[in-house]
Amino acid sequence: MLALPPELRSEFKEPFGPVFSDAESLLSAAGRPIVAVGDVVTYHLREAGHEPHVAVVDGRTEREAVDDSVRRVLDDDTRRVEATNPPASLSESLLDALAAAVDADGPVVVDVDGEEDLATLPALLLLDGGSVVYGQPGEGMVLVAATPATRERARSLLERFDGDVDAAFARLGV
Repeated sequence: MLALPPELRSEFKEPFGPVFSDAESLLSAAGRPIVAVGDVVTYHLREAGHEPHVAVVDGRTEREAVDDSVRRVLDDDTRRVEATNPPASLSESLLDALAAAVDADGPVVVDVDGEEDLATLPALLLLDGGSVVYGQPGEGMVLVAATPATRERARSLLERFDGDVDAAFARLGV
């Protein structure tokens, strides 16, 4: 549905919010609900005693399979939905799964076959308040409050993606 054009990749180098190395500090600063994008981020939030409303995972971190300690924490009986999403893309499957998960009454894990890295952008558009947390390789966890300003930044970035942006926004209800 949408693909990240090469010239836009540099926009994702700098974190979209403050970086935390401690999950408890991040949780005290985060608004609710929380959408966690990434296996290691989800692991740290759960280890700190918080179940994210939505966790988007793909079984990998920095392009390598997560280790067994992370996998054990993530493999539980939380309701799960599956999505397929190619690298550097946002597929219909991922957008639909993410929208359904955000609207769900309880916690949901979105299991992605492929790559979940760009899910932060549609997650911000789907939230009316709350926070998105994603991993910044080698640095920690980035906390992004779903404010009008961050939602507009996400929308502006998505408008520059290749593909049918209007159809993607329609799938997200924005």
